[in-house]
Amino acid sequence: MGSRNNFTTVILLLMLLQFLDSYFSLPLCTDSRAPFALKSPLQFCPYNATSCCSSDDDLSLQKQFESMNVSDPGCGSILKSILCARCDQFSGELYRVVSVHREIPVLCNSTVSSNSPQSEQPQTDFCSKVWSACENVSIVNSPFAATLQGRVGEPVNSSNSTKLTDLWKSQTDFCEALGGGSSDDESVCFDGAPTTLTDGTTSSPPSGMCIEKIGNGTYLNMAAHPDGSNRAFFANQQGKIWLATIPEQGSGGTLDIDETNPFVDITDEVYFDVVFGLMGIAFHPRFAENGRFFASFNCDKSSSPNCAGRCACNSDVNCDPSKLTPDNGAQPCQYQSVVAEFTANGSSSGTSSATNASPSEVRRIFTMGLPFTSHHGGQILFGPQDGYLYLMMGDGGGDGDPYNLAQNKKSLLGKIMRFDVDTMPSANDVDKLDLWGNYSIPKDNPYAVDKDLQKEIWAIGLRNPWRCSFDSARPSYFICADVGQDQYEEVDLITKDGNYGWRTYEGPYPYVPTQSPGGNTSVASINPIFPVMGYNHSEVNSGEGSASITGGYFYRSMIDPCLHGRYLFADLYGSSIWAGTESPINSGKFTSAKIPFKCASDSPLRCTIVPGIDLPSLSFIFSFGEDNKKDVYLLTNSGVYRIVHPSRCNYTCAKENASTTPSRDPFSPPSSRASSLRGSYLLLNSSFFILTSYFVFVFS
Repeated sequence: MGSRNNFTTVILLLMLLQFLDSYFSLPLCTDSRAPFALKSPLQFCPYNATSCCSSDDDLSLQKQFESMNVSDPGCGSILKSILCARCDQFSGELYRVVSVHREIPVLCNSTVSSNSPQSEQPQTDFCSKVWSACENVSIVNSPFAATLQGRVGEPVNSSNSTKLTDLWKSQTDFCEALGGGSSDDESVCFDGAPTTLTDGTTSSPPSGMCIEKIGNGTYLNMAAHPDGSNRAFFANQQGKIWLATIPEQGSGGTLDIDETNPFVDITDEVYFDVVFGLMGIAFHPRFAENGRFFASFNCDKSSSPNCAGRCACNSDVNCDPSKLTPDNGAQPCQYQSVVAEFTANGSSSGTSSATNASPSEVRRIFTMGLPFTSHHGGQILFGPQDGYLYLMMGDGGGDGDPYNLAQNKKSLLGKIMRFDVDTMPSANDVDKLDLWGNYSIPKDNPYAVDKDLQKEIWAIGLRNPWRCSFDSARPSYFICADVGQDQYEEVDLITKDGNYGWRTYEGPYPYVPTQSPGGNTSVASINPIFPVMGYNHSEVNSGEGSASITGGYFYRSMIDPCLHGRYLFADLYGSSIWAGTESPINSGKFTSAKIPFKCASDSPLRCTIVPGIDLPSLSFIFSFGEDNKKDVYLLTNSGVYRIVHPSRCNYTCAKENASTTPSRDPFSPPSSRASSLRGSYLLLNSSFFILTSYFVFVFS
C-alpha cells in the first residue's frame, strides 16, 4: 500500500471542513450533472450559493423573460421565479417529468408546500397562485403552451395563444397537468422559491438487521430476472451463470439452483486467476423480448486468439508500456477487460422462459488491455431511465495509480463509462470515431461539453469502484462504493461529468503518491465531489490492518420497515455493515452508522457463528444483490443470505408488519415509480495465500 505524507493539523482541518461542506450537496441538475458553487451571485435569478446555472445561463433566462413582454407585475414576478427554477440545485427533480416539451418545473399544488420546513406555516397552493396571477395575462412565447403528451388536461389550443385561459379549460386542468406534490408525500415540487426540504427522516432507526441463509454457493454477481418474476441470475468468478428460483419470505425454503446445469458457461473464454474472472453481468431491459444479455470478464491474450484489444497504457495517456515490468507488479496488457454480448437460446421470442443460453458471443462490445493485475472493477449495469450500459473501471492498478490515469481524461481507467449498445456502428465508424469496440456513444455523454474527455466517459477520478447500484425508487440516485488506498473507503453519488478526486484525494483526505511517472494533478485544477459516506480503516470490526468496501443498495423492501430507504454497504471482511440515512429526503446529505446483525434462529440453512463475537460467519462479503421484490441479499464466501423480518432475530421495529406492504414506496417521488426503457464459485484454494491475495489485489 502507498505511504501517506504528514500534513499539518491546520491543512487537514481545512480539508475536512471542505469535505463536510460538500457532504450537503449532490442533488442533480436537469442535465444529470451535479450543481456547482457560484463564485458570485447570479444577477437575474435569486441564487447565490449552489446552482445549476452559470452567469451565461442566467443572462439567457433574463433575455427569455424580457422577450415575453409581461405587463402585469404580479404575473411577471411569478413567471420569473418559474423560469429561474432551472437554476435550482434540485432542478433534476423539479423537472422530473420525462418530456422534451417540459419547460416549467412541477408546481406545488398542495395546501402545504412540500419544499418548506415542517415548522413553517402552510403556504398558499402555488399552482393555484400561478393561475390566479396569470390567467388573463398575455405572455409572448408562453412556456405554459408546451404540451405534456399523455397528461390529463392538455392545452386546448396552443396556436397563437398567450393567456392561460386560452390554453387551458380550467384551473383544475392546468394544475392536474402541471402540478405535483402534496403535503403527505416526499416529492420535490416548486413553490416559487429556491428549494429547501423538510427535515423528515426515513423511519424509526433500526435496532439491528436480521438475515437468513438460503444458499451455500459462493457467487460474485446477482441480477434479478427482467421479467419481474421470483427468479434471479447468479454468477461465479470462473465464468458460469445460473438461473435460480428464490423462495418466498418466511417459507423456510432455500435457493433453487442446479449447480450442474448453468444457464450459460463461458469458462473457456474467461481468464480466472485470483484477481481475474467474470466480474459483472447485465440483462437488457427488454431481455424477456430480445434475449440479450452481457458479461464483463477478463481474458488472457497469450492463450486466447480472440483476446486482443488496445493497451490502456499508451502514448495518448503519457504511459509507456515498455516500462511496465513484472518487477513493479505489471503485466502490460497481457490481460484484457472485456464486455461481450450473448443471447438466450438464440431466439428473439419466448426468452423469458429460457433456461439456458449459447456460450458463443454475439458480438464483442468492448476490449481494453490492462497495465497492471488489479483495480479493473468490471461491473456493468443498465441505466433504468436511459437504457444505456454503464461500465465501472478501476485505475488499472499499481501503488497509488502511478500514471495518474484516474484523472487523465484521455484514459478510460479510473472511470465510469456509458455506452449505447442498441445502436451498433459500422466497422468504418468504429475506426473513425476511435472506439474501443462495437457500441455507439450517447449524444449526451459529457464529452459534448468537455472536449478533453474521451467520448465513453461518464465520470472520472475513481480508484476501484466495487459495486454500484441505481436506487429503484429514485433512478437518478446512482451510487458507487470506491475502494481506498490505505486509509479511507468511500461511497459516492455519481453524476454526469463528476470528478471523484482520486488520486488527488483519497476520500476526503489529500493524497500524495510515492511515485508519479505519469505526472500529478493539482488540487486547484479540479472540482472534486467528495464522498457522501464512508469509513476509515480503523473502524473495521475485525481489527485487520486493511479494509475494502463493498457497495450495496438503497433498501426498498418493506420486510424491514426500519431499514427502508437506507443505503446498505459493508466491509469485505464481513464483520461490519453500515446503514446510511439521508436527511432531509432527496437532499444528498447522508449520515451512516454501523448496524448490528445476526442470523435468524429458524434460518433455512444453518448459520455458522463466529466464536467470541456472536456474528454470522460470513467470511467475506463480495457483493450485495436485489430481487424483483426489492429484498436485499448478501453474496458472501460462506453462502447467500437474505434480509428478513427483524423480529425473527428479536430486533424491534415499531413499524414492522409482516402481513402488509404499502401500495407504493412512501419515499419515492411519483415520477420515479415509472422507469423508461430506452428503453463465484470463487475458486478458493485451501491456501490462505490465495484468499488473502484476492482481497488485497481485487478489492484494495
